[in-house]
Amino acid sequence: MFFHNINPVLFELGPFQIRYYGLFYALGFVIAYYSINYLAKRKGLQITKDHVADFLVYVIVGVVSGARLIYVFVYNPLFYLQNPLEIIAVWHGGLSFHGGLLGAVFATYLFCKKKKIEFYDIADIAVLPVALALALGRLGNFMNAELYGRLTDASWCIDYSKNKFVESLPSGCRHPSQIYASIKNLAIFSVLWAIKDRKLPKGFMFWSFVALYGLFRTFVEFFRQPDEQIGFIFNYLTMGQLLSFPIFLLGVYMLLKLKSK
Repeated sequence: MFFHNINPVLFELGPFQIRYYGLFYALGFVIAYYSINYLAKRKGLQITKDHVADFLVYVIVGVVSGARLIYVFVYNPLFYLQNPLEIIAVWHGGLSFHGGLLGAVFATYLFCKKKKIEFYDIADIAVLPVALALALGRLGNFMNAELYGRLTDASWCIDYSKNKFVESLPSGCRHPSQIYASIKNLAIFSVLWAIKDRKLPKGFMFWSFVALYGLFRTFVEFFRQPDEQIGFIFNYLTMGQLLSFPIFLLGVYMLLKLKSK
């Protein structure tokens, strides 16, 4: 058993705060910048450092916008209908990976169209640092004591009862679902890294990421407590599973389609 009593704020000076969560995501984007530059050179792509910097700006805007919109309209529409100003209050939490993925894909499409770069040229290498950034982000969720797991009697469970820094935490010992999710993303990164130098059709890396994420997220959701405002759907499934399994099927379909060519 682990007693979670971690302060999610790393540094505080008056109203100014540096949180582990934000720090991890900032680190993720730094890793993305250097990784995409490195992988682009290895593959002989005509993508400059300026291209990568511009691309990450597009992606940041796309991810945040898409993640927020899907969360608002799928996860908690009644609350935001009654409190419309909260829609822009991203700092209060509430982002959806699936929306972030859609936003990132759309932002990448716009970027590639403007710079005249083939979509898969950059998407196939960007998914590697994305997987790492997601692993870091889930560690940020653990530090924040959010997205916690379901009740369990496992010896490695997490007890939040002694946490003095976060309000409204659950009782009982819980699965460390944030750690499971981080390991899941590291596993995706490992698979992609292992196949990155093989002669693969364009788009294979990107759709492998989509398929693996959809499959692993569907499994990990069995250990995560569902969102309070939604609960279980059909008395068993979570919203995360309803959104993740279809993208797994889409990823597999696209991989088979690429293979058939």
